[in-house]
Amino acid sequence: MKSFLEVARCQSFTKAAENLGYVQSSVTAQIQKLEQEYGVVLFERYGRSMRLTSAGEQLRETFARILELYDDSKRTIARQAKGILEIGTIESLMAFLLPPLFHRFLQSFPEINLQVNELTEPSILQAIRTGQLDVGILMDLPIDDEDIESIIVRQEPLVLVAHPEHPLSALQHVGVADLNGQYLIVTEQGCTYRAALERLLGQHGINYQILHEFGSLEAIKQCVSYGLGIALVPRITVTRELIERTLVTLPFTHTDITFYTQIVHHKKKWLSPAIRHLIDLLEGKCGDALPSVETHIS
Repeated sequence: MKSFLEVARCQSFTKAAENLGYVQSSVTAQIQKLEQEYGVVLFERYGRSMRLTSAGEQLRETFARILELYDDSKRTIARQAKGILEIGTIESLMAFLLPPLFHRFLQSFPEINLQVNELTEPSILQAIRTGQLDVGILMDLPIDDEDIESIIVRQEPLVLVAHPEHPLSALQHVGVADLNGQYLIVTEQGCTYRAALERLLGQHGINYQILHEFGSLEAIKQCVSYGLGIALVPRITVTRELIERTLVTLPFTHTDITFYTQIVHHKKKWLSPAIRHLIDLLEGKCGDALPSVETHIS
């Protein structure tokens, strides 16, 4: 089609071949193939001059539109600037970390429809395995899965928070044994850092009581601020409360609750330019997309 349009423009097989970088015989063969395909003569020759037949005139308009659509399709596919991007993440990241990043993403890909699903970490991983999600953004121990690629963005500090007058807040160091008999305000089942804390307490034979279980971090923080118990939460979720001193962090650390914010996708997933840009933002390759955090639990 490109050869046909160039011959029509130049009114010469020789000039068209030179402009296209072909030998003349190749251009001639291409035009003959088109004429055979359509069963019509496309060019009329009058001595050294030539012109399009009426059929050729119709095809010139059609081929021009087809090639314009073809070029548009290549640009669209190359950029993947439209469509839906299915993302799975957890409440703490969605509420306290990701909105500014998604804002920056949509500045570069305004016609991408971000579908963000709030799920538990196990649900995110399962949806990645089955292809229901394009990308997952979660907080967990380093993911080791034969079907899933994990990119660690940063360590995400977890902190034990309490009311400022809680007895444990007076200690210089809080060990696992000090948590014996404590009331815990926890997230729902399926939360990885809740599971990590309960596993740690169980391994050390610590007795504890779950006083309340919520799907909302705001509800957890409110209960802790009224002295109803202590809670393990990501530090990013209590920044304001720590500044205002409605909550304090307990001096507790343990290697078994060292968590990381990670991007996950299926190992066979084709990463479109839009997905790659989202990953670059999360990794901080496009500037300080994520706010800086302390690397140790306070």
